Amino acid sequence: MEFWFSEAHTPNVKLSIRVDKQLYSGKSEFQRIDVFESPEFGRFLALDGYMMLTEKDEFIYHEMIVHVPMAVHPNVKKVLVIGAGDGGVVRELVQYPEIETIDMVEIDPLVVEVCRKYLPQTACRFDDPRLTIHYEDGLKFVRSRKDEYDLIIVDSTDPFGPGEGLFTMEFYGNCYNALKEDGIMVNQHESPFYQEDAVACQRAHKRIVDSFPISRVYQAHIPTYPSGHWLFGFASKKYHPLKDLNETRWNMRGITTRYYTTTLHKGAFYIPAYVEELLKNVEHQP
Repeated sequence: MEFWFSEAHTPNVKLSIRVDKQLYSGKSEFQRIDVFESPEFGRFLALDGYMMLTEKDEFIYHEMIVHVPMAVHPNVKKVLVIGAGDGGVVRELVQYPEIETIDMVEIDPLVVEVCRKYLPQTACRFDDPRLTIHYEDGLKFVRSRKDEYDLIIVDSTDPFGPGEGLFTMEFYGNCYNALKEDGIMVNQHESPFYQEDAVACQRAHKRIVDSFPISRVYQAHIPTYPSGHWLFGFASKKYHPLKDLNETRWNMRGITTRYYTTTLHKGAFYIPAYVEELLKNVEHQP
């Protein structure tokens, strides 16, 4: 008998992955958490029935959300990570010796516990001495911070359920205030391809454009996410993601990557015409 995990991407489209076995199923006070083993994508994590990451393609997402801002900002010492209970963002960040402290704010302790046990590929650097994990609401946490961080990475779930508050005007404004005068914020920006996702994309983009003087969108191709075409937001008080990219400095670090390169960094900001159109439509609305 064959078992398949299916996720609805729209009412008319599903992604299905054959599953060998279910390794974990549990419910926290926030969400249902499942871990499956699959022949094609290895182990994968689902929250409330939505696939969050797979062992086979998680590197794309995590490299793109971390190395893009790190190749632009000349001196990141203090980082705030919101979400990221799977550990992938932390794994990428700890490769930078100049980072002194990482505050990770995850609402659900069970996600971290489950990932430590079943997804050691991503949850492998939670013991880094520079990391402090705060189990609380990211929205509330960032409210009380002022002029503190060089980089904020918003690795949230989708804009409903526990992640909903991380897509609001108030949240982006609080992130702006929590950043130092040359700080950068990056966030996952959803997919522009399907109608419902495109609307969420526009909404997030409009709110970020209204909050930050520099705001750009870049892309990556992540096979298991809806449509495979995924966007990230780059918002900054000072640095431009292309003009301030220091390729030589980043390449001299010798960080091993499987997706990110400084050449790809430049290309990622050249987005398709339909996406440009989608974002332009909201940029100048009052």
